[in-house]
Amino acid sequence: MEEIILYTQPECPPCEITKMFLKEYGFSFTIKDIKKDAATHKELTQQYNSYSTPTIVIGDMVITGFDLEKLKTALQIKE
Repeated sequence: MEEIILYTQPECPPCEITKMFLKEYGFSFTIKDIKKDAATHKELTQQYNSYSTPTIVIGDMVITGFDLEKLKTALQIKE
């Protein structure tokens, strides 16, 4: 499985939902808080061309916002 990176910030309900979703399915992931680290914020905007949280990076795929269908497809979750 490819590394999962979750760009997040405090007081972001969709970020919390994304964390719960990933934990529920047993995925390990790295949290990067854009408010605590200016370099992380710059990485999010410049490397991934994203300006909102949550942004989930799985390998080459970048998912902006909590998009259940895209997440399930990227993580190969079949229900």
